[in-house]
Amino acid sequence: MHPPLTIDDLKARARKRVPRMFFDYADSGSWTESTYRANEEDFTRIKLRQRVMVDMENRSLASEMIGQPVSMPVALAPTGMAGMQHADGEMLAAQAAEEFGVPFTLSTVSICSIEDVASVTTKPFWFQLYINRDRDFALTLIDRAKAAGCSALVLTLDLQIMGQRHKDIRNGLSAPPRFTPDHLFQMARHPGWCLKMLGTKRRTFRNIVGHAHGVNDLESLAAWTGDTFDPTLCWDDIEWVRNRWGGKLILKGILDVEDAQMAVRTGADAIIVSNHGGRQLDGAPSTISMLPRIVEAVGDRIEVHIDGGIRSGQDVLKSLCLGAKGTYIGRPFLYGLGASGKQGVTQALDIIRRELDTTMALCGERDVRDLSRKNLASP
Repeated sequence: MHPPLTIDDLKARARKRVPRMFFDYADSGSWTESTYRANEEDFTRIKLRQRVMVDMENRSLASEMIGQPVSMPVALAPTGMAGMQHADGEMLAAQAAEEFGVPFTLSTVSICSIEDVASVTTKPFWFQLYINRDRDFALTLIDRAKAAGCSALVLTLDLQIMGQRHKDIRNGLSAPPRFTPDHLFQMARHPGWCLKMLGTKRRTFRNIVGHAHGVNDLESLAAWTGDTFDPTLCWDDIEWVRNRWGGKLILKGILDVEDAQMAVRTGADAIIVSNHGGRQLDGAPSTISMLPRIVEAVGDRIEVHIDGGIRSGQDVLKSLCLGAKGTYIGRPFLYGLGASGKQGVTQALDIIRRELDTTMALCGERDVRDLSRKNLASP
């Protein structure tokens, strides 16, 4: 089998190797999935300015995100249940990201815990926080992230209630998963996946079980997750998070200029233009379509990042041209993880890096930090 050339190649391999309910969890949006599709499709409408006869030697993709050096301005996004795409998934992805020189962001609803990831990495990673009804548990998560040496806290703002995710409902996927005969049949068709999962003790939400009040097993976890999201969350709540955390703070889930302006007032270090990968409000605009106006409104006062729909190095470059200082990939690294574990995550990053470097050269630039609207055919 030839090495994967594109993220789509990794996606095809992951589809074959991961049970459908878990592959669909990573590969779906909410309701009609119109926003999920728009996230990808709107990148294709942005055209690049080709330049020739420019010295292309000594190119550099090195940059910074919130003051931290990165080998390229791409981070691994926080993704729930990554450890169900491949055994010990978050640990393997964090190792791949560290070796590559890009940030890894661990989700609150990961399978591997903060401590698990810290045990197999040598450099600080980032942690993503959901604030739920149990505020004491949120404070405990912040303290655990600090104890693990995490260098940034990513606070997700757009999951006060769960979006309507039809594929998960039809697949009977719950948190935690409740295995039906259909689920067992799916897993039986993927013996390699099963053997790896049998070889690890990490098969539940290890940031939560044994840490949240009264959550000590799968049954109590199911009851807790059913009523965990806090619909009362508001801008004032960010202050106590900042005070408890005391470090770099990134706000994830901004898709509106007015919200971006509110985010600036919190004193956060960066915002992520995000619609949760099209998994929350279906019918919302794509992130890349909103990026330019958000950058124009607040880009001189706060660092602006973006996620959603990035499937290539070209998509990264287009985001940077439109003013983003950093980008995040979620599904691309999950496809790699499902395809072949840590090696697959490295392959996903290699694909993104190669495409970003080649595209940048053909646009006549040698330094990724010099990309701007001047590199677009129709700024």
